[in-house]
Formats: sequence, structure tokens, C-alpha cells
Amino acid sequence: MTDLRAFMEIERRERGYRPVAERVAGWDEVDAPLSPPDVARQARRCMDCGVPFCHSGCPVENLIPDWNGLVSREDWRAALERLHLTNNFPEFTGRICPAPCEAACTLNIDDAPVTIKSVECAIADRGWEEGWIAPRVAPRGTGRRIAIVGSGPAGLACAQQLARFGHAPTVFEKADRIGGLLRYGIPDFKLAKALIDRRVAQMEAEGVIFRTNMEVGVSVSVARLMDDYDMLVLAGGAERPRDLDVPGRHLGGIHFAMDYLTQANRRVAGLPEQGAPILAEGRHVVVIGGGDTGSDCIGTANRQGAASIVQLEIMPQPPLRENKALSWPRWPLKLRTSSSHEEGCDREYSVLTLGFAGREGQVTGLHCVRAEFADGAPRPVPGSNFELPADLVLLAMGFTGTPADGVAARAGVALTERATVRTAPGSHAASEPRIFACGDMRRGQSLVVWAIREGRDCAAEVHAALTAQGVRAA
Repeated sequence: MTDLRAFMEIERRERGYRPVAERVAGWDEVDAPLSPPDVARQARRCMDCGVPFCHSGCPVENLIPDWNGLVSREDWRAALERLHLTNNFPEFTGRICPAPCEAACTLNIDDAPVTIKSVECAIADRGWEEGWIAPRVAPRGTGRRIAIVGSGPAGLACAQQLARFGHAPTVFEKADRIGGLLRYGIPDFKLAKALIDRRVAQMEAEGVIFRTNMEVGVSVSVARLMDDYDMLVLAGGAERPRDLDVPGRHLGGIHFAMDYLTQANRRVAGLPEQGAPILAEGRHVVVIGGGDTGSDCIGTANRQGAASIVQLEIMPQPPLRENKALSWPRWPLKLRTSSSHEEGCDREYSVLTLGFAGREGQVTGLHCVRAEFADGAPRPVPGSNFELPADLVLLAMGFTGTPADGVAARAGVALTERATVRTAPGSHAASEPRIFACGDMRRGQSLVVWAIREGRDCAAEVHAALTAQGVRAA
């Protein structure tokens, strides 16, 4: 690094958010980026550690000290090249990744890690602004065709890597637009959909073929794909939402979070709505589940004009700060407040939902009780029962694996007890010949950055299998 004292002399400065009143009035991204000189100044804080723990925290193993050093010297184009060596879509992760790399940063011991995520996003955005990001077309083709089911981050990363190896990947997506969770699961205020569109255009120029409104097993059979393609990659999401089996679950006004978010994203994009409208305007909203999906529901409900929003979490409230001696450099358990939380909601911890109250077939409230944990399981606290008014309830409690009648079942591959595709340790090959799996379908519900890593690793394994069959490398 050019300044060995910068981490002591420059205070951490994170990019901020636009004012709450301004951002909840629309769907534009909430972030207020730093200026390029400020980003370069923040990059100077990188210590260029002899053992860069940020590498162990980053699922795609980004070369973080390398591109921090280049940005600190304002060599943005070289930084972009380093960044793209390990990450196909840094403008996605620079916006929606929780940044486990920052948790692992040596400076996080003092609660002042390098602003790795902001620097990453700034590099990618600068690359698009300057026109440095262009299609990378393989010099020669192999003539081998690979079908990829699912166009989320795992499927996209896998397809792009395979195209750059010289193969001919085709991505099948059952929805009407490409992007999977990125498109319809994440609100525009966190990830503008134009960012997906320009990557899709880049990939098309590189030779990736996209087929939308094509549900494998319905629009086209798995057998047909196996006949027409050399390899099949299952890259769908963990689409089976965790339900809440309590009295009153049948009442109207209780929805899975992803149904709500998908409809909201389609509405913002000006696309036809699917099903009866789910709107928070003027409603008392309760979000059950304390993760990122729940947070996205809160931000969406605020923009739709909810009368009130309460978020329930079954776990106890985390501490404001983690115990560094016990957690660093691993991802710590601590209280996290998102931009959506700042926009307005009440957060309740250690709460069990016992049932739903209703009138004329519609939900009107929740029967709840405080919980305490014994032997790792939540137990009701006697005498702590309470009621919550609600006329819109959103279930955001995560996912339990692939659908029972989904593409994995139609492909006849073995599944794990978690309803994910079973593969050997360290492998992406499924139990059936010529079929591979990656992303949530193999790993289970996880982060976008893990999906990208899965897609890249799966592509390398598919390429190795094709090469072993005598395919010429591009």
C-alpha cells in the first residue's frame, strides 16, 4: 500500500442513505454513494494484511487488498479487472451482499473495517460509466450445449463462465423476465432492475441464449433437454417457503413474503399483476421473520403507505455489539438495522405466534406469546400472551428447499433431507449422469454472493467434464 498509516489517520466513512422522506416517496435506490476521491481515500485504509482475513470471509474469494490498493492510487480500470477475476456481478454484491468480508477485516477488531462493499460497488459502477465493461467473447467455440434451469445469480454466473469457456449455454427461466430472485424477490430500492438488464445484454453478446416463460417439466420436459443438450445444470432457487401451521392460517390477508414482493416488483416495473392485489396501503402490517426478506417487506410496505408495521422475530434480540474474542473473523451475531427499519417499524423479539384472529374470512389480528429458550427451543412464557392488530400478515421465515414437484423431482435426482439436490462433498454433480446442480438448489437458502460462487464452481466442473470427453478448451 502507498500509505501504511492510513488506517490510523483516516476514519471509516460508509456511503449513506438518501433522506427517509425522500426515499420512501419512490422506488429509486436508497444509497447515496461516496465521491470517487472519497472512495479512494477509504480504500487507503486497507492494511494489506500478510494474512488477509477478508479473503476467508468472502465466498467468491475477491482479491480485496489488490483492488483496494489500485483504487487508492485511482487506477480504477485495473481494479475492475481484478474484481472481475472472481466476481461476475460486483454491482449486485456491492449493493445487496451483507459483506462478510468486512466482518472478517482485521480493522473490524476495532469496529472500523474497511468499507469493502462500498469500494466494490464503486469500482463496478465506474466501469459501466466509463464503458470499460464489454462482452468477452470466447475466441473459439466447442460446439457443446448446456441447458441451465434458473436465471438467478447462480444460473447467470454459471452461464457466463461456460460461454467464456467457449460452450453454448441456454438459460431456461419460467418467469417472463430474466433474473430470478434478483428480478422479482429484491425490491428496486435495493437493486435497480436496469443493472440486471445490462448484464443480460452483455451475456447475450457473449453467446448465452435466454428462454423465458419456459418451465422445465411443463413447457419442455427434462427428457427433451437431456436429448438436446450435452449437460443439464439445475440452478433454481429454494422456492418452498416455510409456513406457519397455526389456527387461522386459512384466513385471507395472510401471504408468503415472496408472493408479496414479486407482485410489488411487477407493479413497479409496469408489468401485469398475477393474482389478487396484495397491498399494504392503509393496513396494519405484521411481518413474521427477522431476516433480509422481512426487511424488504418492511421497505415495500412503507412505500405503499402502510398504517403501521410490526416485525416479529422468534429469536431473542441480538446484542448491539459482538464479542470479538469469540466471533472474529467469523460472521457475528449482533443487532442489524437496515435502511427499511430506519424508515419506520416496530421490532419485537422472542415472540411466538399462536394463531390468527379473523372476521368474515379476513385476518384481523395475531395471538402471540413471549418466548424463552430452553435447550435451544423456544417455549412460551406463562402469562405473557398478547394480541396484535393486523389486516395484512407477511410470512418471511425463510425457505425449506426445492418444491416437491419441481424440476429436481422431474429430473429424478437424489435429494437430501433438506430437499436440496444431493451431490458428493466438493462436487456439483447430481446422482444422475450429465446433471449438475448449483446455488440454492444445491446449497440451500443462502446469499447472492454464495450463489455466484456456486455458479462459477459448477461451470468449472461442467467444463472439466466436457474437456475429459475431448472438448477443446476455448
